Amino acid sequence: MEQKPDSAEGLTVPLFPLPDVVLFPRAVLPLHIFEERYKTMTAIALAGQRQIAIALLKPGWEKDYYSKPPIEPIVCVGRILASERLVDGKYNVLLQGEMRASIIREEQTEPFRSARILPMPQTPVLEIDLLNQRQRLVEMFSAGSMASTLTGSQLRKMLGSPLSTSEIADLIAFNVLEDTSLKQALLAEIDVQRRVARLLSALEMALPSLQTAFRRYGEDIHLN
Repeated sequence: MEQKPDSAEGLTVPLFPLPDVVLFPRAVLPLHIFEERYKTMTAIALAGQRQIAIALLKPGWEKDYYSKPPIEPIVCVGRILASERLVDGKYNVLLQGEMRASIIREEQTEPFRSARILPMPQTPVLEIDLLNQRQRLVEMFSAGSMASTLTGSQLRKMLGSPLSTSEIADLIAFNVLEDTSLKQALLAEIDVQRRVARLLSALEMALPSLQTAFRRYGEDIHLN
């Protein structure tokens, strides 16, 4: 669940910049940590607040990867749910998204990056105002090839649960959408009604390809 900012000062968290990965609140991201700088980052995080912010690398990151390539200013802070330290010092980690946050500034730390961040509270919305959108999601995942797959079943079960539409929209964006730039835009959108509307529009436009993907891979997808 997303947290409200404690103060205007923000908090400092380690940054883990990744290409093509956008984490959302509640979603669980498996990570294999093998670079020395990020092994150090993981050890420090585990000894402290267990928080790591996943940041999306901007295009062109390859030429400056081992320095400080540009990243998107909106990140998702996650908390380490589980970790395994391997014999060679690498880590397997499960990181669950907790909150959206904006980067105030990067801090001077070595060997990994860290940033001062400010949590981003959502614009308040009543569930009744999202009832139509939620029903459209139910209908979408109850039709065609989506209806008979494990993924479709999981999504319908989620939509029938007490989880808020905002939380479900984030989980759908993380697990179903493929467009990284769209996912980053949805992460940055704090107005829940606009975010859900944009997700629905994207899903409807991609419906033919989603039907094919669900038919081909749906039984192997596990939502979190």
